[in-house]
Amino acid sequence: VLLDRLYYTTINLGSPPREFKVVIDTGSDVLWVMSNTCVNCPRSSNLQIQPTFFDTTASSTARVIPCTHKDCAPFNRSGTAWCPRSDQCGYTIRYLDSSATSGVYVKDEFHFDSLLPGSRIANSSSAPIVFGVSTYQSGHLIDTNNVADGILGFGRGDLSVPSQLSSRGLIPRVFAHCLKGDGMGGGTFVLGKILEQGITYTPLTPNKQLYFVNLQSIAVNGDMLAVDPVVFTNRGTFFDTGTTYAYLVDEAYNPFVNAVTAVVSQSAAPAMREGFQCYLVDVSVSQLFPAMTLNFAGGASLVLKPEEYLVQSVLDPAGMWCLGVGKHPKLTILGELVLKDKIFEYDLVHQQIGWTHFNCSSTPNVSVSREYFVNSVRSRLSTCAGLLPLAISTYAFLFVI
Repeated sequence: VLLDRLYYTTINLGSPPREFKVVIDTGSDVLWVMSNTCVNCPRSSNLQIQPTFFDTTASSTARVIPCTHKDCAPFNRSGTAWCPRSDQCGYTIRYLDSSATSGVYVKDEFHFDSLLPGSRIANSSSAPIVFGVSTYQSGHLIDTNNVADGILGFGRGDLSVPSQLSSRGLIPRVFAHCLKGDGMGGGTFVLGKILEQGITYTPLTPNKQLYFVNLQSIAVNGDMLAVDPVVFTNRGTFFDTGTTYAYLVDEAYNPFVNAVTAVVSQSAAPAMREGFQCYLVDVSVSQLFPAMTLNFAGGASLVLKPEEYLVQSVLDPAGMWCLGVGKHPKLTILGELVLKDKIFEYDLVHQQIGWTHFNCSSTPNVSVSREYFVNSVRSRLSTCAGLLPLAISTYAFLFVI
């Protein structure tokens, strides 16, 4: 089998604050953590993570959101909220892998460290946000190999953590991540404008909740695949740190596999593992496999070396390598595998995503220019505007598929 790798970080919620280890997911709009009363939540983990459970009654600032409250209305419009007999603002979220979580929405304090302009001393800050407290889970979420305390939604919609905080002028409307690809995890997650050379940008697609972009073509070894660009624009392409691998829409998948196989056929024996195309090779993959290039609107290209789209099978002979690219009936999803060893900037002011290769063990140069903040002079927390960047180290953990 192949092993999944996703990235998580530690956040602090409640009063007094408690630590929760949550998956960073740009493909989700909601932050949720497990409730201490959860019926089907796992109580142990194989990831050396002791699960932490949120207790609404133990936090002096926690408030369950009623259905009639204004804080429930945005979730109702998004289609995630529902109202059981208790009149609590409940939620149900289903993910692409058929996992699901349900529970109630709670408002409580989200804690973070901030830096005053020109200062190197971190100050503790907090702000109230609405998040989910899970009382039921299913699918991969209950597998002890997969356990984290929840998911940190960093999506594009109004309900995500960055949207809630930036609407109050607390954080800039631009963030970035740099995921280390050495197999040990690590990297940085930054709130602020990246000041690095060589970043290339592509526009975000209008009126989408997730980070959809216009993929126009794919090249293997410099040769364009014979795929109609309409396939990508009609179906949609988005970036998602909460998905381990990359997935190509049906019409592009077979041409991609055929192109790679044609290049390596003289030196590699093809095989299938868990629905992924694999190859048994006895030479370095960097010498044998071709580069893969994704071309986007605006002239931006994402060039992937073989090691950036291949995954070594852990239970097969040492020379078994698999394409970390699967088939999806409706979408093209650019997951964590192809995002590693690059810095990706999500600029919600100019509605664009940019990237460049970067050493994710290094600290990027960051700006907190005022143009990236929402004007929120009436907010009681507006004095926090400009206090960031906030850097969050991330660590990889493994999922089995």
